[in-house]
Parts: sequence; C-alpha cells; structure tokens
Amino acid sequence: MATMSDLFMSGMEKVRKSWGWFLVIGILLMVLGVLCIVKSQTATHFSILALGWILAISAVLWLIAAIRSGNWSIFFMCLLNALIGGMVGYLFIRHPDAGAEGVTMVLAVLFIVAGLFRITGACIVKFPYWGWTAVAGLVAVGLGVYLLATWPSATPYFVGIAIGVDLIFDGSALVAFASAIRSLP
Repeated sequence: MATMSDLFMSGMEKVRKSWGWFLVIGILLMVLGVLCIVKSQTATHFSILALGWILAISAVLWLIAAIRSGNWSIFFMCLLNALIGGMVGYLFIRHPDAGAEGVTMVLAVLFIVAGLFRITGACIVKFPYWGWTAVAGLVAVGLGVYLLATWPSATPYFVGIAIGVDLIFDGSALVAFASAIRSLP
C-alpha cells in the first residue's frame, strides 16, 4: 500500500518544474507580511472593510439566487443568507473597529486550527524541509493563543501584526520548499 510520502513523490517532477513560482510567491508573501506589520492598524482596518464588502457583495448574489430559485424552500434559505450576509457586511463597513473585535476572536481560532493543520500535515507527509512548515504552524498556534489572551485591547494593531507574521512564516516555508525541490536529484 502506498504511503502519503510515496504519493507525494509521484507528482514531484511536475512540482519541481514550478519551483520558481513557489520561490516568487514565497518572497511576495514575506514582503506582504512586512507591509502588514509596518502598517498594522491600516492592515486591520483594511481587512475588516474588505471582509465587509465581500459579505455585502455575496448578499446581493444570494438575493439574486433567491429570486431565481423557483422553489420556496430554496428561496427562503437563499434569502436568509442574503439578509445575514448583508447585515454583517453593512456593520463591518459602517463600524470596522467594532467589527475588528469580533473578527479578532474568529481570527484567533483560525490561526490555532490552521496552525494545527500545518503541523499535522507536515508531520504526516514529511516533504522536503517539512520542519519549516511545522514551525510556521507552531507560530500560528502561538499567535492565536496570544490573540485570545489579549483580546480586545490588542485588536486595533494585533490583527495586522498577526497576519503579517503569519505571511512571513508562510513565505519562508514556501522559499525553503522551493529551494528543496529545485535541488532534488
């Protein structure tokens, strides 16, 4: 029976041809991470506004789906999605600082779950330089726990800083991965 490592290695030649893309994307993620840290309050404010607009636009799409459904049960489900998404989107756009506090809680949980996923995935698959991804996962878990512990006082700045640090470690993991797959025989 094939292990996860065997399945990973079977597609390695295709992945190896794309090492340059992994390198460029990793470097860009690190640059974005530094920008988020330098302008942490702006990054926090912008991320909440962007989320608000995404929810508002999705509410319009749900409303269109409700009108076009032709079925009462689907109509009400789509209408409910439109109303909830529209209200939350409006509140995030209108009150981004208050929205940041709520999103901070969700973001903290996201960092913890995503970090645990990275750690577990890296330890199971054990791709080249998998330790970097595991370290990035540990950092994400640490950021999530710290964010929960300091909520809500750290909300205006920490969301941007946490996103920036996470992007830097993700970018570093991709750069390490790119260099590892480039040098494989």
